[in-house]
Amino acid sequence: MSADETINGVPVSEEQIEEWAAEAEAGYDVEALKKRGRGRPGRGAEPSQVVALRLTSEELAAIDVRAAREGKTRSEVIREALATFAA
Repeated sequence: MSADETINGVPVSEEQIEEWAAEAEAGYDVEALKKRGRGRPGRGAEPSQVVALRLTSEELAAIDVRAAREGKTRSEVIREALATFAA
């Protein structure tokens, strides 16, 4: 393997490849893999709906500043604002 091989920007070493190979050779618990599911985890008992929203660069920047200040994601800040408005 080339010295500059990466996965998501993280260098992959020969040791890591050997660990992955050993794990695969030992076998996987298929039932555990099936239970993991795919995609993002749900937010509640019912499926969430994606809603497209257009914002100006200034609006988006303000949301990002608040999210960083509060240690939240952009989506959390938007959902909180909507919940406050709808109350």
